[in-house]
Amino acid sequence: MATPRQHLTIADVCSDLGISRRTFHEWRAKGRAPRCLKLPNGDIRIRRAEYDRWLEGCEEAAA
Repeated sequence: MATPRQHLTIADVCSDLGISRRTFHEWRAKGRAPRCLKLPNGDIRIRRAEYDRWLEGCEEAAA
């Protein structure tokens, strides 16, 4: 079994959630997306642990 990557791309997150990149960027602009890392080349990554924490927070908010 492969070890999950520690950092996800925006494409990874969008695919997992079934949303468009535009939606992700809108959420990010509104402060509703998981915290992101901006790499020196401008690429964005999301720590898997942060993504998992963010998803858990969404579960609680929906209850």
